[in-house]
This record gives sequence, C-alpha cells and structure tokens, in this order.
Amino acid sequence: MGKKDSCALSCTSKALFLPESDSSYTVSCGTPILRQGGQHRPTNSSQQCLETVAAPVKQKASFKIKDAKCHLHPRTKGKQEEAGKAQGGSALCSDCQVTFVNLKCDSSKKGKGRRARNSPSKEVTRITLEFEAEIKPEEITASCNLHCLRQRVEKKLKSAIKALKKSINQERFLLRFSGMEYEVARKLSVASERQESCGPGQQRLASKCVSCSQGTYYHGQTEQCVPCPPGTYQEKEGQLSCDLCPRGDTFGPTGATNITGCTGQCPPGQHSADGFKPCQPCPRGSYQPEVGRALCFPCGGGLTTRHEGALSFQDCDTKVQCSPGHYYNTSVHRCIRCTVGTYQPDFRQNYCISCPGNTTTDFDGSTSVSQCKNRQCGGELGEYTGYIESPNYPGNYPANIECTWNINPPPKRKILIVVPEIFLPSEDECGDVLVMRKNSSPSSITTYETCQTYERPIAFTARSRKLWINFKTSEANSARGFQIPYVTYDEDYEQLVEDIVRDGRLYASENHQEILKDKKLIKAFFDVLAHPQNYFKYTEKHKEMLPRSFIKLLRSKVSSFLRPYK
Repeated sequence: MGKKDSCALSCTSKALFLPESDSSYTVSCGTPILRQGGQHRPTNSSQQCLETVAAPVKQKASFKIKDAKCHLHPRTKGKQEEAGKAQGGSALCSDCQVTFVNLKCDSSKKGKGRRARNSPSKEVTRITLEFEAEIKPEEITASCNLHCLRQRVEKKLKSAIKALKKSINQERFLLRFSGMEYEVARKLSVASERQESCGPGQQRLASKCVSCSQGTYYHGQTEQCVPCPPGTYQEKEGQLSCDLCPRGDTFGPTGATNITGCTGQCPPGQHSADGFKPCQPCPRGSYQPEVGRALCFPCGGGLTTRHEGALSFQDCDTKVQCSPGHYYNTSVHRCIRCTVGTYQPDFRQNYCISCPGNTTTDFDGSTSVSQCKNRQCGGELGEYTGYIESPNYPGNYPANIECTWNINPPPKRKILIVVPEIFLPSEDECGDVLVMRKNSSPSSITTYETCQTYERPIAFTARSRKLWINFKTSEANSARGFQIPYVTYDEDYEQLVEDIVRDGRLYASENHQEILKDKKLIKAFFDVLAHPQNYFKYTEKHKEMLPRSFIKLLRSKVSSFLRPYK
C-alpha cells in the first residue's frame, strides 16, 4: 500500500449496523460460516470431516486511536471524490475469501493512572476487528494440501491486518456501504461540529431523529432514508445499505422488506399463489393485465384465447369487435353502449370506466374521460368582489344545464363586470345563452347578453343596482364557457369608474387586454376600483405589477377625481 492510499472495507451485502451508545457501535458484514453452537449437533463422520476441512480461518485484531471518539459518519464530499480517483489498491485483501467481518468501535475516557490527572478529558477509541476467511477444499492441489492452503490464507489475512493498522494510524481507514464512504471515528477537535444532524441510520422528521424503516437504507450524502432499489431488500431498521437478492434478480419491487420481495412479481399474463415468482402463464381462455397477481380473469361466455399468457380481454376471441364507447357483453355476445356516467376509450373491451368524482357524461357511448363533466354551477359571490363560472370550467360545460346567480351589493355600492373572454359555440344558432339583467323578468333592464365567443376582454358597469345572471345550454354543441369576475364600488366613484371602463385605451393595447385576462392583475385593478385610494399602493409600492401605460391611463383619471382642485 502506498502512503496516500486509503484502506477500505467494502460491504456489498449482508451489512448490519448496531449503534450501542453515544460512544460505541458494531458493524458486521457477511455471514459467519460456523457459529459457536454449530459444531455440537449430531452428525455422521463424513459430515464432521467436511466441517473440519471447511473450518474458516479466524483472526482478531485490536487498534487504538488517540483523542478521537467513535462516530460513524460519511466522509466529506471533497474527500469522497478524491477517494474515487485513488481506489487502485485500496480494497482490503481482495484475493482472500473474507466471508465475515465484525468491527466494534468503543470509546472510553481514561480514568486510571498518573497520566489521567494531567489530561482528564482524553478519550481513547479502541477498534476491534474479527475476520473469517473461507478455505475452499476444491483449491487443494498436489503441491498444496489443506494445511498449506490454510497457511496461505492466514498469511494473506495477516498482511491485510498489517496494512489496516497502518491506514488506521494514518487516519485513512474507511468503511464503504452502498457506494458511500464512512469514517469510523471523529477527532475530538471536530467532534462538536454538526451536532444538529441525526446519526447514521436515522433521519430528522418533525424535529425528531427517526430510524430508517424496513425496506429503506440511510444515504450518507443526503442524510435521508432511501427505499431499497429493485434487486435488494432490508429486513432491519436503521441500516446503511440494502442486502442483495439471491440470483441477482433486478425485477423485484422498490423498497422490499424481506427476501420474498426479491423474486420479483409475476408479470402481466402470469400468476402465482402469492403474486411473486415462480409464476405460471394464464391458461387459455383467461388473461391478466396487472403485475403481481394471484389469479387470471376468465374471458367468460365460453370464449377462449389463441395462446396461454394472455394480457387483456382484447386477446379473447370475441364474436364481434367493439369500438370505443362500447363494451362486449359475454352473455349476449354483442357490443353495448357505455351508459351515461361511464366511458371506454379502447377497442374490444368488456367494461366501461366510471367518471371520476361527481362528474358525469352528457350522453351514453362516451369515449374519453374529458367527456366526464361537473354539472355544478361555479363561482364565489362576495360583497366586494367575486366571480361566476360555467360548470366544469375550464373544461367544456355540459349539455342541458341552467345556472342562475344573484349579485346583491351592499347599500350605496354598484357593480362592475369584466368579461376577460367567453367561449360559446357559434354554429348553435344561439342555443347556449348568457344573460345579465335586473331580475328574472324578460322585460327587466338588461346589462349584457351573448350567445357567441369573444376573446377580447370587455369591462362594463351594471345598468341596475342588482344583477340576475342566467346561463342556459342546449343539448347540442358545447364549449369552454367562462369565468367572469366582478367588483362592487362606492357609488360616489361612479363617474370615475365609468370614465375608466369607457376609455378605448383600456382595451386598445395587448398589454391592457392581458391585465383584464390575468387573475392577479385584475385583482389589483379591482382593488383600485373598489378603493380608489389604493391606486397609490400600486403606483408607488408595486410599480412592476402593472404596465406603465396602464398606470398612466389611471393616473390622469384618479388624480383629477381625488384631487380636483390641485
């Protein structure tokens, strides 16, 4: 090992992190070959012989780090990148079969002897490492028997431990989990830094440190718990990596919590008792469109499929092919139109889909979710500001609906309406009509009436103190409709408001038209009309909100109205 090399213990699977206290933890990697109690079970002589042959080489080593405290933490970002460049010879004992490593880190304050009086706060960190290396009987050759093989492995382990001791003394020893590098201890001089972050294996949730749950692992860089990627699983909480699935199956789910989640779910067209592999294809005459299912759906009506493993009802040999807006009825073997409130966008299906929420369709035989419409009349009617809205806006409004709104301003206030844009079908011979008048009587004073589309905005004052607004649609064509805001203003300002809305300059430029179409800007415009003194708020504090030409237009009118003698 070169002087600058870091020595890393990489753990690709079977890692276990156990924090024991603030100053001690254990990390293990791999599976011990023989546990202590494992040798006492009754076995025949050949089995016993094999166990003796396969007994692993075990070695233990202990190291001290002065003035440091056990604290497993991600290596800083700059160092991570540097380590990535210098990984050449950093793997520990790459050619010996190390099957299990156990690392215990323990910090304890020195409290005995003469030296303790001089430096009472000195801490010593002790790292204890246990290794198990596998002996493979198949590697025995004529020139190297079992004893020779064992000595060879022991020698390799010893030189690895020697290199390890050197790297620990030079503070270049690392643990590597899930591509992240961790340092085992932190120098006392920097131990006080970043106390606000939770320890490894935990993330902060609502100001509390919570262990990473099963199916997740701790990502050192983000200090967050991340779901185990497909092909891995994690049964325990608070871990730094996920275990690899056997056979390297990468089709399993994300966030698997045990080894059964590894095998992966059955793909569409297949099934099993629990929805996981191994799977069988759906038998002929049945199908399954979803992943991870325990059964297949029969085609019904005596229908069959051309092959096993069918994915959908479309694979069933129906007597007729149904078009969108219809479903195949297996009892009568005919195509039936989707009922009102349902739709079907695809060919050759045996069902219709219900409209979401409180929406429904205008007619039967619908082919798209966009034909599902909310029939509720929209809007909010406030005393100072509000709006009315066609049902299902900004989607197309439904057929055969009627909406009525009543705007009743407080005393001494009048109504100003802005129609930013309105979309009604032009080919309908006025089948869909929006009207605003004093009351429901057809002969009462009318302020506004239209059955056409207008994309240019218009603002106008109501010709009556109250407004009755009615929107009625036919069963023929449909369109987007409208969202129309209004404001009530003090009747003392009527002359000013009339002056503003009747000025052609208000609609002349594209900029001004955009104001009347922009919800945020129209709110500012309404604020000025409802409370003209707020005009100064927009010209002084919020200059950038409204175009200069618009402010100029208002300035001449508001200034002369509020300060007529200046």
